[in-house]
Amino acid sequence: MRVKGVLLFLLALGSFSAYYIYEPIPEEIEERWKLMLTNSFFRSLSHLADLSELLGLKDYMGVMYIITVAERVVPLSDEQVLVTERRFDGVEVVLYQPSRRAADAELRRAVIYLHGGGWCLGSSRMSPYDLLARQLATELNAVVLSVEYRLAPAHHFPVPYEDVYRVVKHFLQRGVLAQYSVDPGRIAVSGDSAGGNLAAAVSQQLQQEPVQQVQLKVQALLYPVLQALDLNTPSYQQNQNMPILPRTLMVRFWSEYFTSDKSLFRAMMSNTHNSPESASLLKFVNWSAFLPESYRVKYNYSTPAVLQGAGAAAAEGAPDSEADQERPSRSLADPRASPLLVPDATLRTLPKAYVLTCEYDVLRDDGVMYVTRLRAAGVEVTHEHYETGFHGALMFNVWPTDFLIARRMTDNYIRWLKDNL
Repeated sequence: MRVKGVLLFLLALGSFSAYYIYEPIPEEIEERWKLMLTNSFFRSLSHLADLSELLGLKDYMGVMYIITVAERVVPLSDEQVLVTERRFDGVEVVLYQPSRRAADAELRRAVIYLHGGGWCLGSSRMSPYDLLARQLATELNAVVLSVEYRLAPAHHFPVPYEDVYRVVKHFLQRGVLAQYSVDPGRIAVSGDSAGGNLAAAVSQQLQQEPVQQVQLKVQALLYPVLQALDLNTPSYQQNQNMPILPRTLMVRFWSEYFTSDKSLFRAMMSNTHNSPESASLLKFVNWSAFLPESYRVKYNYSTPAVLQGAGAAAAEGAPDSEADQERPSRSLADPRASPLLVPDATLRTLPKAYVLTCEYDVLRDDGVMYVTRLRAAGVEVTHEHYETGFHGALMFNVWPTDFLIARRMTDNYIRWLKDNL
């Protein structure tokens, strides 16, 4: 009897483990089992977050924030990099400077880096971002400014964007650049995922300010999220259940960025969240026009539904805190939230761009559409697409979740900056 009980327990444990670990991940993805094991942690935490929110213990993002806490480090100086923590115009930043003293006449490159995490998670003080900043500083001999912007849902849009913009404006003052021996003509803004969104939005805004003397030389966007109007693009459909960033989580990030009203999340999940305010901008995210045929061949385009009257008002919700400076329907149409929504004339003046996309990523098509539109507007773009890549891959650079593809992505990204910045 005892043996039978042990066998039944092991069988149950094996079945439970298989449910959480095994997933039908495409064969093309290298180190598939490592990705399965890594994602089992994310899935377990997500289920715990759902349960916690259902029971009224803690909201979903509050539980998911454990990811940020688990990887948090104290950025310290070492033999190669001097690390200091500052406040630029009231916003926390971590500043990385090469320890090697610059010659009197030598001015350095600078990279303003914006971390990912769906505007709700992440920190410049996480070990993957700390490691990347050190690599950028040493391999480029660059000053790296990593921005600790405030996060949703405590601070909804446009607060995270405004934090970033204030830091960038402060840093681009000639006096500040001189203080850190930065060449005003060799400054990049870069970010991954939600950080790529913020980098693209800041690049656009700076170009529209006639009094801005120092401009960015390049923008480097790593699997960026660029539009909230159509959450049913081919990549959202193809990769809706992919590890790390399934469609449900990305939709939740978008809705939490705008409001804590759950009605917006439900509307976004069914792709029925557009109101008349945003409907006129759908032409800028029409993937049937801006995606190469190879990406859309299996899918049929249909214009997202536009809610009218009472339906639109319900999806719009109401501001739920003082941080909600704009109603969600208005935020949906704001290019500071969705950089793909600007007209071609705005794109023409943007700096040279690097855009990294991954095949197995719900955000793939956002990046590809931006590449198409930037090139059509005459902007020089390097598009690096990873056929075996998945969302967030570049940040899986720390043991035990260190992936070979992360090293390749990092090497190619830094090489591009070295050649173009």
